[in-house]
Amino acid sequence: MRQAETHAHDSQLAAYAGVTVRAVRHYHKIGLLPEPERNRSGYRTYDAAAVVRLIRIHTLADAGVPLARVQALLDAGPEEFADGVQEIDKELRAEIRRLHNTRNRLARLAAGEHLALPQSVVGYLDRLRGLGVGERYIEMERDAWIMIAAQVPHLIDAVIIKKHQELDDPDMMKLYGLLSGALDWRADDPRIVEIADLLERLLIRAVQAGEVGNDGFDDQFVALMDSTVAQSTPGAARLLAILEERGWRGWTRIERVPADRLNAELPPS
Repeated sequence: MRQAETHAHDSQLAAYAGVTVRAVRHYHKIGLLPEPERNRSGYRTYDAAAVVRLIRIHTLADAGVPLARVQALLDAGPEEFADGVQEIDKELRAEIRRLHNTRNRLARLAAGEHLALPQSVVGYLDRLRGLGVGERYIEMERDAWIMIAAQVPHLIDAVIIKKHQELDDPDMMKLYGLLSGALDWRADDPRIVEIADLLERLLIRAVQAGEVGNDGFDDQFVALMDSTVAQSTPGAARLLAILEERGWRGWTRIERVPADRLNAELPPS
């Protein structure tokens, strides 16, 4: 009678340990599982010790232990094994925190304005939404704040505090309401003059309060921002022209132009 077979082949070994034959061969390749001699039929044959070792490898890997660390744990004594597991757990907890932070950042980025913007600006834009300002205008203002925050990151929170205070002014609220709808106005829309009137009242009060001064921007950045505003809507260039006729120049850095200088620079009518 033929003696019962006491050794397992690749597929049997994999089945005993609950892994694939491909996994068995990978463990051979990286040295975790010693590769046995082949029998006369060309098959690898494994004893019970190989089955136990493979089960231990699979258990550790399935628990999240990196394969590069499995060998050391397999060969460790009880105390060294416990220390090794604790060290791996510490590393995994750090990785979980990192991934959690990454997920939170991705979730914030999904809102759009969180990209390259500090939380103070995001909060300000959310307040504008709550006040009924249209999303198209908010997107335009968001892009401007992205550039501003990159230029003066150390000043941005203080600037936003001031912007929140300005929203308590009825004229500022009315201005935002008009600007929100002005993106599609024609250049000759009479409401552009209304915007200019509101802006001028706000500017006069700012000058009287000593709030118009150095903004921390270089001249090239100011020119870039102003040109972006001028091209944003058909009525923007006309609004800037009206303000300049009244002695105000610029948008990012609005300056009061003395009457004598203004008259000398304006072309004859």
